[in-house]
Amino acid sequence: MILLGVAAALLLLLPLVGGLFVVYLATEIMIFALFALSFNLLLGYGGLISFGHAAYFAIGAYACAVLLTTVGLPFIIVFPAAAIISGLCALVIGYFCVKLTEIYFSMLTLAFGQLVWAVAFKWVGVTGGDTGFIGVAVPDWLDVPVRFYYFTFLVVAACAWIMWRIVNSAYGFTLVATRENRNRAEFIGVDVRRIQLVAFVLAGTFAGVAGSLFTLFNHSVFVESAWWTQSAEVMIMSILGGVGSFIGPAVGAATLLLLDRFITEWTVYWPTVLAIILLAVLFFFPDGLMGFTSKRKKKGE
Repeated sequence: MILLGVAAALLLLLPLVGGLFVVYLATEIMIFALFALSFNLLLGYGGLISFGHAAYFAIGAYACAVLLTTVGLPFIIVFPAAAIISGLCALVIGYFCVKLTEIYFSMLTLAFGQLVWAVAFKWVGVTGGDTGFIGVAVPDWLDVPVRFYYFTFLVVAACAWIMWRIVNSAYGFTLVATRENRNRAEFIGVDVRRIQLVAFVLAGTFAGVAGSLFTLFNHSVFVESAWWTQSAEVMIMSILGGVGSFIGPAVGAATLLLLDRFITEWTVYWPTVLAIILLAVLFFFPDGLMGFTSKRKKKGE
């Protein structure tokens, strides 16, 4: 909690001491931190490996763009509506996915994720296809980097607090129980599929919020947001930071984006560097950066 407090204080003061580049980078990190935290509800707490989580990020992004620009609805309606649409899509898709387990669950999430990408790619009249949806009508009061930074901070902080309350509630402990021993949870009367479906919907909803923020941040959205590599990227963030920690995926998101920005200035072989980093993490820090920090702290005590 002390670490979180210090991080929040630094983020609040950042626009006062940093330039526009720092503000833009910090805003992007916060958006992907929320995306990674939403994925961790499935992987870290539910033990569910989804290869199609980017679909809900993209659904939220496109919903925000279309409702704001094409339909012309007010922002106060559009922002929550985009999250609700993502959650409803996650409900429909999750209803079928949670009927399967392990690798079959993962493959089905990948199939649905690619279906969402195909719809975004082919529905040119609405999404812009491979050209993308460019020129999102961002409200004037948000179309200022520092204002949008603080808006993103408030939204991400509120969503993180809600997720923290969820994972530390009776439902959160039950979700962990289904991860640890599905058969025993079913034996004592837990409706495992229902518990997992709720987690699927919650993760999809928060991913939709992150997608909406990303659309507002870039003033555009492209089909790559729904491609399977985006799902792989958020999985890498979670593993890098540590799926066993609530804040780990956010740390992983910050680490990955910072490495991406600064290493690409030195070499064009960023994918190779990323592969080496992942191998090092998997072999030497299997619990991620936060897991390694926790172990060092316990040894010190």
